Order: sequence, then structure tokens, then C-alpha cells
Amino acid sequence: MRIRITHETVYHYSEPARSAIQLLRLTPRGCDSQTVLSWNIDMDGEARLMRREDWYGNIVHSLSVSGPVSQIVLRVAGEVETTDTAGVVRGGVERFPEIFYLRETSLTRPDPAIREFAEITAGRFANPLDQAHALMNVLPERLRFDTQATSSTTLGAEAFAAGHGVCQDFTHIFLSAARSLKIPARYVSGYLHKAGEVVQEAGHAWAEAYIPELGWVSFDPTNAVSATEHYVRLAIGLDYLDAAPVRGSYYGITREALDVRLRIESARQAQA
Repeated sequence: MRIRITHETVYHYSEPARSAIQLLRLTPRGCDSQTVLSWNIDMDGEARLMRREDWYGNIVHSLSVSGPVSQIVLRVAGEVETTDTAGVVRGGVERFPEIFYLRETSLTRPDPAIREFAEITAGRFANPLDQAHALMNVLPERLRFDTQATSSTTLGAEAFAAGHGVCQDFTHIFLSAARSLKIPARYVSGYLHKAGEVVQEAGHAWAEAYIPELGWVSFDPTNAVSATEHYVRLAIGLDYLDAAPVRGSYYGITREALDVRLRIESARQAQA
């Protein structure tokens, strides 16, 4: 299917900032499951935008603005043609061997509760594919989706103990549990097309686990499904911090607030 995405982020500063810099992982790469037909990043004001690749192979833009800065408006628009590959991810850029993705991070370090959960839920299976499916299917039963419960710095172990969180938290817990079972797993940021829900509040996050017979396979523990043609991949990493669509900082005595406007629709919907 063809998915059209328009994503606008507006940064407001209570007092003009002296300068600001943003790292943008907002440009998808092609692979067997997606072909980028068009994509553009634009912004208001006098800002410098430099494109490069990070060590995972993600496309990264560095946006820098010299102050005084009262507002930054960032717009992303594009169209991607997607294909359902039954969750199997092939044809992408791979910079590291799969065992690299067994590494723990502060956000994904499993505590005894997550290790116990992984063993009880999936330890009885010998096949990593069955183990990963078991973790994905059970997590929505253990956690409640709650957009007010956590922040971008919440540890997976903290969200698991609290019993609620957002897709980022579901994914961190899945990564923690999978890696504790010696399954290489990584974080994926992107977009999810939802029928009947064109306007959305935020992008999406899910996981990919390495299965010896298949390679990398996607698992969305928030929705208990492997990625379909409704998913658009943006970036990968060990956790949210590696794959966050936007991360940045500013210099000055001020407070930053942001508004996000996101539309995700099929090309057919857009023409209707």
C-alpha cells in the first residue's frame, strides 16, 4: 500500500534561546518491505541542515539554528510504498553482526522481575521464534497502554513494575526480556498507519529480533502483531535513545515546549 505522511513539529521557547540543535532520524530507508517514493524535510527560519548516516546506517539530519531563537518549525512530508513480508526484514543496511544486539543499555537492562517474566513466559520454548512470539503476545496482558504514565527517560524495568506505559516502554521491556533469553533484539522507530485514524499524536515504536532461520523479524508488543504493510520503518538502535526521531538541546535560560501534528493516511484516503 502507499502511505502518505505529514509530520510537523513546532518548538516554542519561553525566552529566545541563544542557539538550538536537533538530531533528526526522520528519513526512512528502503528495504524489501518499503520503497521510499518521495521524502522531504523543510523548516522555517535560517537553519542549517546537514545529512549523514549514523553507525547503524540510519539517515540522520543535524539541524542547527543560531539565536536568538523563539520558534522552530520542522515539517516532514513523504510517501512510502509498503509490502507485507510477514514481519521478515530483509534488504536493509546492516552495520553490525546480530550478536551486537545482545548488548544491554540503561533503558533495557533487565531486572530480576523481567528475567523471571521472560523465563516463565518463553523459557519452555526451544525455538527463538516461538519465544519471541510468546513475549510479544503476553506483554499486552501485563501492561496497560497509558500515554501519561512514563517519559522518554523511563527505564523498561520501571515501566514493567508500574504495569503501564507507551509503545516505547513495551518495546524496551520486550528487548530486555528477549536479550535475557539470548535473542538479539533491537529498537525500531517509525510510523503506523491506522485505518480510520488519520490524525495521530505521535509516531510508533516496535522491536526486531534475530531468528537464525529467518533473519530479522519484527515484533510489535504494543499490538501483539508482527509488522505488516501498515508499518513504515525510520531508524533502528539498541534502545529509544539510538533511534529517537528527534533529539536535541538548546543554549540559554528558557523553557522549551513543542506541538506535534501528524497525519498518516493511505494514498487512497488522501484522494478521497
